[in-house]
Amino acid sequence: MSEKLHLTPDDEFPDDLSALPDGELQVLDSQVQRQLDYEYVREGEPNPETEFRHHDIDDEFQERDIR
Repeated sequence: MSEKLHLTPDDEFPDDLSALPDGELQVLDSQVQRQLDYEYVREGEPNPETEFRHHDIDDEFQERDIR
């Protein structure tokens, strides 16, 4: 997993979030959230790719809570 604080829309993103261990998913969530915050401050709105990634991660967390 990347040591970057932000995950830009151009950075790689896992195809299958269910394959990630909880800790890696939490790091990925933090990176995407930081990127969202950055985009809101700099651009006034999120990049659609970042927003999709954020929703995908939220969905994965919800799935894991159900299991």
